[in-house]
Amino acid sequence: MRTPKHSRFPGPAAESPGHWQVGLSVDIPRAGNNHHEIRSVLLELKVNIRPETPSDIEVISQVTKAAFEDHPISRHTEHYIVQALRNTNALTLSLVAEVDGQVVGHIAFSPVTISDSTPNWYGIGPVSVLPQFQRRGIGKSLIQEGLSMIKRAGGAGCVLVGDPIYYGRFGFRNIAALIHEGVPQEVFLGLPFDERIPRGSVVFHEGFRATE
Repeated sequence: MRTPKHSRFPGPAAESPGHWQVGLSVDIPRAGNNHHEIRSVLLELKVNIRPETPSDIEVISQVTKAAFEDHPISRHTEHYIVQALRNTNALTLSLVAEVDGQVVGHIAFSPVTISDSTPNWYGIGPVSVLPQFQRRGIGKSLIQEGLSMIKRAGGAGCVLVGDPIYYGRFGFRNIAALIHEGVPQEVFLGLPFDERIPRGSVVFHEGFRATE
Protein backbone atom coordinates (compact mmCIF):
# COMPACT_ATOMS: atom_id res chain seq x y z
CA MET A 1 0.00 0.00 0.00
CA ARG A 2 1.22 3.48 -0.83
CA THR A 3 1.43 5.99 1.99
CA PRO A 4 -1.70 8.21 1.95
CA LYS A 5 -1.01 11.47 0.17
CA HIS A 6 -3.04 14.00 1.51
CA SER A 7 -26.90 -0.77 -6.35
CA ARG A 8 -27.54 -0.32 -6.76
CA PHE A 9 -26.17 2.99 -5.94
CA PRO A 10 -22.62 1.75 -5.84
CA GLY A 11 -19.68 4.04 -5.69
CA PRO A 12 -17.88 6.08 -6.31
CA ALA A 13 -19.14 8.24 -9.14
CA ALA A 14 -17.34 9.06 -12.34
CA GLU A 15 -18.67 12.55 -12.45
CA SER A 16 -19.29 14.86 -15.35
CA PRO A 17 -21.38 18.05 -15.33
CA GLY A 18 -24.98 17.22 -14.65
CA HIS A 19 -24.43 13.47 -14.55
CA TRP A 20 -23.42 10.84 -12.03
CA GLN A 21 -22.51 7.27 -12.73
CA VAL A 22 -23.50 4.37 -10.57
CA GLY A 23 -22.59 0.75 -11.04
CA LEU A 24 -19.10 0.65 -9.57
CA SER A 25 -19.90 -2.02 -7.02
CA VAL A 26 -21.54 -5.26 -8.03
CA ASP A 27 -21.56 -7.39 -4.91
CA ILE A 28 -24.54 -6.03 -2.97
CA PRO A 29 -26.38 -9.02 -1.47
CA ARG A 30 -29.89 -9.83 -2.58
CA ALA A 31 -32.57 -8.92 -0.09
CA GLY A 32 -33.09 -11.67 2.42
CA ASN A 33 -29.60 -13.16 2.26
CA ASN A 34 -28.71 -14.84 5.51
CA HIS A 35 -25.44 -13.50 6.90
CA HIS A 36 -24.70 -16.85 8.58
CA GLU A 37 -24.98 -18.47 5.15
CA ILE A 38 -22.62 -15.86 3.68
CA ARG A 39 -20.04 -16.53 6.38
CA SER A 40 -20.31 -20.27 5.73
CA VAL A 41 -19.83 -19.75 2.00
CA LEU A 42 -16.75 -17.62 2.66
CA LEU A 43 -15.29 -20.34 4.83
CA GLU A 44 -15.96 -22.92 2.13
CA LEU A 45 -14.43 -20.66 -0.52
CA LYS A 46 -11.33 -19.90 1.57
CA VAL A 47 -11.13 -16.33 0.33
CA ASN A 48 -7.72 -14.67 0.54
CA ILE A 49 -7.54 -10.86 0.44
CA ARG A 50 -4.15 -9.38 -0.49
CA PRO A 51 -2.58 -6.35 -2.22
CA GLU A 52 -2.23 -6.50 -5.98
CA THR A 53 1.09 -7.45 -7.57
CA PRO A 54 2.33 -6.59 -11.07
CA SER A 55 1.29 -10.03 -12.28
CA ASP A 56 -2.32 -9.26 -11.27
CA ILE A 57 -2.77 -6.20 -13.50
CA GLU A 58 -4.17 -7.96 -16.56
CA VAL A 59 -6.44 -10.28 -14.58
CA ILE A 60 -7.77 -7.31 -12.56
CA SER A 61 -8.79 -5.71 -15.84
CA GLN A 62 -10.47 -8.93 -16.95
CA VAL A 63 -12.31 -9.34 -13.64
CA THR A 64 -13.49 -5.74 -13.73
CA LYS A 65 -14.77 -6.00 -17.31
CA ALA A 66 -16.56 -9.28 -16.59
CA ALA A 67 -18.10 -7.93 -13.39
CA PHE A 68 -19.82 -5.07 -15.21
CA GLU A 69 -20.45 -6.67 -18.60
CA ASP A 70 -24.18 -7.13 -18.01
CA HIS A 71 -24.68 -4.29 -15.54
CA PRO A 72 -27.59 -2.21 -16.92
CA ILE A 73 -26.26 1.19 -15.85
CA SER A 74 -22.52 0.72 -16.31
CA ARG A 75 -20.63 2.76 -18.89
CA HIS A 76 -18.22 -0.19 -19.13
CA THR A 77 -15.28 2.07 -18.37
CA GLU A 78 -14.50 0.67 -14.92
CA HIS A 79 -11.38 -1.22 -16.07
CA TYR A 80 -10.12 1.96 -17.73
CA ILE A 81 -10.66 3.83 -14.47
CA VAL A 82 -8.55 1.35 -12.51
CA GLN A 83 -5.77 1.53 -15.09
CA ALA A 84 -5.88 5.34 -15.18
CA LEU A 85 -5.58 5.49 -11.40
CA ARG A 86 -2.64 3.09 -11.53
CA ASN A 87 -0.91 4.96 -14.37
CA THR A 88 -1.10 8.27 -12.48
CA ASN A 89 0.12 6.78 -9.20
CA ALA A 90 -3.30 7.46 -7.68
CA LEU A 91 -4.18 3.85 -6.90
CA THR A 92 -3.48 4.27 -3.20
CA LEU A 93 -4.66 0.78 -2.32
CA SER A 94 -5.53 -2.05 -4.68
CA LEU A 95 -6.67 -5.35 -3.18
CA VAL A 96 -7.63 -8.61 -4.83
CA ALA A 97 -9.73 -11.48 -3.54
CA GLU A 98 -8.50 -14.97 -4.39
CA VAL A 99 -10.33 -18.29 -4.27
CA ASP A 100 -8.15 -21.36 -4.80
CA GLY A 101 -5.46 -19.14 -6.29
CA GLN A 102 -7.85 -17.47 -8.77
CA VAL A 103 -8.41 -13.72 -8.57
CA VAL A 104 -12.20 -13.30 -8.37
CA GLY A 105 -12.57 -9.78 -6.98
CA HIS A 106 -10.89 -6.39 -6.74
CA ILE A 107 -11.28 -3.08 -4.92
CA ALA A 108 -9.58 0.28 -5.52
CA PHE A 109 -9.00 3.21 -3.17
CA SER A 110 -7.80 6.58 -4.49
CA PRO A 111 -7.32 10.07 -3.02
CA VAL A 112 -10.07 12.67 -3.22
CA THR A 113 -9.77 16.44 -2.99
CA ILE A 114 -11.94 18.35 -0.51
CA SER A 115 -12.43 22.08 -0.97
CA ASP A 116 -11.55 22.87 2.66
CA SER A 117 -8.12 21.24 2.04
CA THR A 118 -8.69 18.42 4.54
CA PRO A 119 -6.06 15.78 3.66
CA ASN A 120 -5.99 11.98 3.68
CA TRP A 121 -9.51 11.21 2.51
CA TYR A 122 -10.06 8.51 -0.09
CA GLY A 123 -12.70 7.37 -2.55
CA ILE A 124 -13.74 3.74 -2.84
CA GLY A 125 -14.26 2.03 -6.17
CA PRO A 126 -14.51 0.36 -8.50
CA VAL A 127 -15.44 -2.73 -6.49
CA SER A 128 -15.61 -5.74 -8.80
CA VAL A 129 -16.46 -9.42 -8.29
CA LEU A 130 -16.74 -12.05 -11.02
CA PRO A 131 -20.43 -12.78 -11.75
CA GLN A 132 -20.26 -16.39 -10.56
CA PHE A 133 -18.86 -15.24 -7.20
CA GLN A 134 -21.13 -12.25 -6.62
CA ARG A 135 -23.45 -11.96 -3.61
CA ARG A 136 -21.36 -14.37 -1.58
CA GLY A 137 -19.74 -11.83 0.73
CA ILE A 138 -16.53 -11.28 -1.25
CA GLY A 139 -17.20 -7.59 -1.89
CA LYS A 140 -17.92 -7.10 1.80
CA SER A 141 -14.60 -8.70 2.72
CA LEU A 142 -12.73 -6.48 0.26
CA ILE A 143 -14.36 -3.35 1.65
CA GLN A 144 -13.72 -4.26 5.28
CA GLU A 145 -10.07 -5.14 4.71
CA GLY A 146 -9.50 -2.05 2.59
CA LEU A 147 -11.02 0.30 5.15
CA SER A 148 -8.90 -1.27 7.88
CA MET A 149 -5.70 -0.86 5.87
CA ILE A 150 -6.44 2.74 4.87
CA LYS A 151 -7.14 3.64 8.49
CA ARG A 152 -3.98 1.95 9.79
CA ALA A 153 -1.91 3.80 7.19
CA GLY A 154 -3.11 7.19 8.43
CA GLY A 155 -6.21 7.80 6.36
CA ALA A 156 -8.73 10.23 7.82
CA GLY A 157 -11.82 8.86 6.10
CA CYS A 158 -13.45 7.54 2.93
CA VAL A 159 -16.29 8.58 0.66
CA LEU A 160 -18.36 6.85 -1.99
CA VAL A 161 -21.60 7.03 -3.91
CA GLY A 162 -23.72 4.12 -2.81
CA ASP A 163 -26.76 2.49 -1.29
CA PRO A 164 -27.14 3.98 2.23
CA ILE A 165 -28.55 0.73 3.61
CA TYR A 166 -25.82 -1.53 2.24
CA TYR A 167 -22.90 0.78 3.00
CA GLY A 168 -24.37 1.76 6.35
CA ARG A 169 -23.25 -1.62 7.69
CA PHE A 170 -19.66 -0.41 7.30
CA GLY A 171 -20.38 2.87 9.09
CA PHE A 172 -20.94 5.07 6.04
CA ARG A 173 -23.55 7.79 6.38
CA ASN A 174 -24.70 10.97 4.74
CA ILE A 175 -22.59 13.90 5.95
CA ALA A 176 -24.44 17.15 5.36
CA ALA A 177 -21.23 19.17 5.29
CA LEU A 178 -19.82 17.14 2.38
CA ILE A 179 -21.19 17.40 -1.14
CA HIS A 180 -20.29 15.91 -4.49
CA GLU A 181 -21.52 18.10 -7.34
CA GLY A 182 -24.08 16.40 -9.55
CA VAL A 183 -24.73 13.55 -7.12
CA PRO A 184 -27.91 13.29 -5.00
CA GLN A 185 -26.97 14.07 -1.42
CA GLU A 186 -28.73 11.01 -0.04
CA VAL A 187 -26.40 8.61 -1.86
CA PHE A 188 -23.13 10.46 -1.29
CA LEU A 189 -21.77 8.83 1.85
CA GLY A 190 -18.77 9.36 4.10
CA LEU A 191 -16.97 7.47 6.83
CA PRO A 192 -14.69 9.60 9.06
CA PHE A 193 -12.15 7.62 11.05
CA ASP A 194 -12.17 10.14 13.92
CA GLU A 195 -14.26 13.08 15.16
CA ARG A 196 -12.91 15.52 12.56
CA ILE A 197 -15.51 16.14 9.86
CA PRO A 198 -14.42 18.02 6.74
CA ARG A 199 -16.68 20.57 5.10
CA GLY A 200 -16.95 21.32 1.42
CA SER A 201 -17.10 19.87 -2.05
CA VAL A 202 -15.43 16.53 -2.83
CA VAL A 203 -13.80 15.78 -6.18
CA PHE A 204 -12.71 12.28 -7.18
CA HIS A 205 -9.44 11.77 -9.02
CA GLU A 206 -9.47 12.64 -12.74
CA GLY A 207 -8.89 8.95 -13.45
CA PHE A 208 -12.62 8.47 -13.00
CA ARG A 209 -13.12 10.25 -16.31
CA ALA A 210 -11.11 7.65 -18.23
CA THR A 211 -12.90 6.16 -21.23
CA GLU A 212 -10.10 4.17 -22.85
